[in-house]
Amino acid sequence: MEKAEKKQISFVEIVEQELKNAREIYPPFNSLHEAYAVILEEVKEFETEVFRKPHERHPEQIMKELVQVAAMCQRAVEDCLLTSK
Repeated sequence: MEKAEKKQISFVEIVEQELKNAREIYPPFNSLHEAYAVILEEVKEFETEVFRKPHERHPEQIMKELVQVAAMCQRAVEDCLLTSK
């Protein structure tokens, strides 16, 4: 019997899931100012990991923060630029 192959999930798929989860919890961004604040918060969390000594970094946390940055950037475009308010 052959071993079941693990499906490799792509970064894009992870970001799509993060965006879906965020949309279920939080309302759309009201403005680019709000989007900027949220994106900046996520970048600061990524920065915290980047500025650690290399042996103290957590790859899973780095990935999580980068996914959140990407998802919030996509959300900013969709909520603030692709919809008419």
